[in-house]
Amino acid sequence: MTDTALFLQQLINGLSLGAMYALLALGFTLVYGILELINFSHFNVFMVGSFIAMWVLQMFGLTGQDVILTGLPLAMVLLVAFVATMLGSGIIGVLIERLCLRPLRNVKGPAAMITTIGVSYILFNFILLTAGAENLNYPNPMPQIQYHIEGAVLDLRVVLIWIVAVVLMLALHFFVQKSRIGKAMRATAQDAEAARMMGVEVDKVVVMAFFLGSALAGAAGLIFGIYYNFTSFIIGFTAGLRAFTAAVLGGIGNVPGAMLGGVIIGLIEALGGQIAGEWTDVIIFSILVLVLVFKPTGLLGRMAPNKS
Repeated sequence: MTDTALFLQQLINGLSLGAMYALLALGFTLVYGILELINFSHFNVFMVGSFIAMWVLQMFGLTGQDVILTGLPLAMVLLVAFVATMLGSGIIGVLIERLCLRPLRNVKGPAAMITTIGVSYILFNFILLTAGAENLNYPNPMPQIQYHIEGAVLDLRVVLIWIVAVVLMLALHFFVQKSRIGKAMRATAQDAEAARMMGVEVDKVVVMAFFLGSALAGAAGLIFGIYYNFTSFIIGFTAGLRAFTAAVLGGIGNVPGAMLGGVIIGLIEALGGQIAGEWTDVIIFSILVLVLVFKPTGLLGRMAPNKS
């Protein structure tokens, strides 16, 4: 493979990873923009989402590397898988907010953040004890269609990942900017008390932020499974940290910033893996440290001023 082909191949890989990290980073940024809370349970909501998607695909008779569909066309199976996964993950996010975090809403200090760490370990161990510790082969319904571009290979599944990620990110952007609840979310992010006095139901806004963020994490989990052809109880930690880095890089609390940060981190991982090898993680997390030290507002700043 020539240098040009190798670069194009890593660019394709980086954009695919970036799409996944962007969707995951949006969950961090939605919650932080409203509550100024780093939701560490988000790591493993993503992981659980990948299992929900796997179980949904298995309901259609797909196991391991099977590519035979049962009854429904491919597009319908994938649509059902994405909808079910996003709904399931979104409900998990709502339960986390309602049962674990709402009672701590007015408690000062790190109690809420520490609680999210505990919830993350509950999800982690629940999947470990129910699904086992082995890597599980992911159902792969995608036909083996490939496009060759200057020596690089572009799979149909990668094109699907790009389309789904772009559609979801654009839908979220327009939802936040144009819808009534989106305007309420932006008002709450600016000043929750002022929004409440203006008639905004802040509790519903917070629930919506957790639902949307967790739903996008579930979509990212399905993308992970389709892209890597496996899932495991341990996938949340590394992917979650990279997505958190993406959110910080773009400007945590800023929706376009999370998208931009996810793409950048994905490209760094793919291209850095080719150039720097095992030093890639050092590069990625050094970026996290440098951004926090020298430009804590990130590339595109924050959605709201600090309320502390």
